[in-house]
Amino acid sequence: MVTGGTGFVGSHIVVALMAVGHEVRLLVRRREQVAMTFAAHGTSPDDLVVGDVRDEAVIRQALDGCDAVVHAAAVFSVDPRRAAEVTATNVAATEAVLGCAVAARCDPVVHISSTIALTRHGPSGPDLPLGDIDMPYAASKTESERVARRLQETGAPVVTVYPGGVYGPYDPHLGDQAARLVWVVRGRMPMWPAGGFHGVDVRDVAATVVAALEPGRGPRRYVVPGHHVSGAEIFGAVERAIGPQTPPPHVAQGHRRPGDGPDRRCSGPSARLVALPGRSRGRRAHDPRHPPRRQSRSCRVRPAASRVG
Repeated sequence: MVTGGTGFVGSHIVVALMAVGHEVRLLVRRREQVAMTFAAHGTSPDDLVVGDVRDEAVIRQALDGCDAVVHAAAVFSVDPRRAAEVTATNVAATEAVLGCAVAARCDPVVHISSTIALTRHGPSGPDLPLGDIDMPYAASKTESERVARRLQETGAPVVTVYPGGVYGPYDPHLGDQAARLVWVVRGRMPMWPAGGFHGVDVRDVAATVVAALEPGRGPRRYVVPGHHVSGAEIFGAVERAIGPQTPPPHVAQGHRRPGDGPDRRCSGPSARLVALPGRSRGRRAHDPRHPPRRQSRSCRVRPAASRVG
């Protein structure tokens, strides 16, 4: 059984599972979304249970007859206007799905987390200490990870996969990652904060999940960060794809000045993740689908806006 199968990462996981012969059942919120999501893939699952991913009765119905679970359902947004939705959905869904799957003796129970759950102010290490970023999405993934780890500590076969920033084809909802590339193509994103991030191909994430779907190996954790890239590298790739008629956006570099406070760089698999323009000093973040129409190419990013935290 797969949750979140009509989303970007989830749909690629479903296609990869079907390609190697797994029978896949989806727990979906809207039946009509299945055809829309999988049209681009050229294949579609037909075993569906419709309901709320937080409803344990629905989850138990979806689990009936299933051997393993992939929990990929989550609300991903950096828009502060969706903070309550992100927090309420992600943790509750993880508690319900993982709890019911372990009770049903599914093996393994794969939880799709994120490297943001491991990103922290301070050192990281091979024991993967949890992150401490207080943005709503990051906090929700960290709390969801606590749910998974509590089950792992009991010996339950919960397997956590931590992708970096996910890119690739066939994003059915134009998520935040893809939307920012659209901004670049349209010439509406003239700068990028200092630093870099980990970007991973969605198909590599799906392949990792398929490989992890092996029973009898107990609790495990897999970090799938991809490659560390800068804004210049991302923008350069976009420019090569669309041609030289669109100049690459300026990569803004933050500058520390006396009185700006401590340098709170993040460490972990997504070292030095940085905030996007729009979070600085109380400004309202823009909807990724409706970026600002005018920005100066000579803008300088203040340090407070170019560091997470």
